[in-house]
Amino acid sequence: VPEHVWRINLDTPEEAQQNLSFGAADRWWEQTDLTKLILASNKLQSLSEDVQLLPALTILDVHDNQLTSLPSALGQLENLQKLDVSHNKLRSLPEELLQLPRLRSLLVQHNELSQLPEGLGQLLRLEELDVSNNQLTAIPSSFALLVNLVRLNLACNQLKELPADLSAMKSLRQLDCTKNYLETVPPKLATMASLEQLYLRKNKLRSLPELPSCKLLKELHAGENQIEILNAENLKQLSSLCVLELRDNKIKAVPEEITVLQKLERLDLANNDISRLPYTLGNLPQLKFLALEGNPLRTIRRDLLQKGTQELLKYLRSKIQDDGPGPNEEPPVTAMTLPSQSKVNIHTITTLKLLEYSDKQAAEIPEAVFDAVGANPVATVNFSKNQLREVPPRLVELKDSVCDVSLGFNKISSISSELCLLQKLTHLDLRNNFLTALPEEMEALKRLHTINLAYNRFKVFPSVLYHLPALENILLSNNQVGSIDPVQLKGLDKLGTLDLQNNDLLHVPPELGNCENLRSLLLEGNPFRTPRAAVLAKGTAAVLEYLRSRIPS
Repeated sequence: VPEHVWRINLDTPEEAQQNLSFGAADRWWEQTDLTKLILASNKLQSLSEDVQLLPALTILDVHDNQLTSLPSALGQLENLQKLDVSHNKLRSLPEELLQLPRLRSLLVQHNELSQLPEGLGQLLRLEELDVSNNQLTAIPSSFALLVNLVRLNLACNQLKELPADLSAMKSLRQLDCTKNYLETVPPKLATMASLEQLYLRKNKLRSLPELPSCKLLKELHAGENQIEILNAENLKQLSSLCVLELRDNKIKAVPEEITVLQKLERLDLANNDISRLPYTLGNLPQLKFLALEGNPLRTIRRDLLQKGTQELLKYLRSKIQDDGPGPNEEPPVTAMTLPSQSKVNIHTITTLKLLEYSDKQAAEIPEAVFDAVGANPVATVNFSKNQLREVPPRLVELKDSVCDVSLGFNKISSISSELCLLQKLTHLDLRNNFLTALPEEMEALKRLHTINLAYNRFKVFPSVLYHLPALENILLSNNQVGSIDPVQLKGLDKLGTLDLQNNDLLHVPPELGNCENLRSLLLEGNPFRTPRAAVLAKGTAAVLEYLRSRIPS
């Protein structure tokens, strides 16, 4: 730094000596002392102790230089309000800094500090402190005295814990602890009543911090941690939250209580292990951005995720209606319902050979429905969208004529042997139930050519399906199937459609390529690495050809 910069308050400038006609109004050097000195982005390796010749300085900015130390004379600048020494090579800060009574902003980010002066808490007027991108392993306990601090940045250090004393910072609005080694957040931090933004990304947290008193908290960023569970109680405390960022964790479920966050505008849950979402998420009134990509979602198609937040919320809202009877719907039908109430349409039985009792939210099918059939042959049965927990036993009465049965959107968790007696069955729809297995007795359904098992809870491919030679369509999307047997599938020589989208297939056996009768093979939304998405996008023939090319010779 040129010497005359430090002496600018003391020496008469050269031009004054050359030109003696300056009027009193023009003699600026006599009227004011220097208050701002900006020496940023140079190649300074040191600062002179002469800095004390500028006692009126309020701002000193020397960021982006090559300083390895600071002069102790800085402590003389009693009017200094902002000191920016960031982006240098400082290994320590002089104790004299702690004598600056008016300092409000201290920026020391991107240096080589391994510790901070123990007495840093003496800077009582400090409102902004940035010590990010250093090598700090601990925070001085005197930090608790910084009661006027509004912004504190501790990001990108080596902190394993935060001192509970931080909770004494009653004015703190923004706390950034990104990229440290934090495993927990001290419970006392919950008392920081002014906190509005909390950044905890890239740490080692296993759960969301409990923040019952942070009533003003608007943003919580906790992505790239190891959070597995979202505690409903913790969410209830965050009623002012506008931004909740939890991407790249290990969260498996989103509790219904997320809907208490009525002010939420951005929710980022990308790259977790979430398989189901509460449909009530669609009712969050302010939500403008919802990120869900990279989750094994079973209930939402991938193309829907790509249509953006508003379409997604609309879809979730539509599902709420599907889930249960609204206020204007008829009461559920029970076994006590009188025949006159059960609305059996005799006309459809006699002319269309259709027995329909769907969308009634009924726990069981009233006897009157079966009684109404009489001697009429029934080809199609539709009992979908009820609350059935089992296959209605009286279905067996229709075994001589029925060929199409729909029991989708119920709560059936196992298939009874009665169903296996319907030997003329060609179509069976069991989608959206709670099934985990199929009985071996189903082998008797030799005419069955379409079975829909989507949105159930199968973890393994039901082996009985391999023994149904007439099968043309197997729809098994949105389950948790982990593997398939390509040799047994090849035995189903009529199989044209195999839908295994959104399952847990880690591996696609190359021998599946030998199932050359397949016209539609759907594998999107599984965690396998090959075939890649580009191959899948080319269609079934290309996928089969690719798989065949991978068969070991």
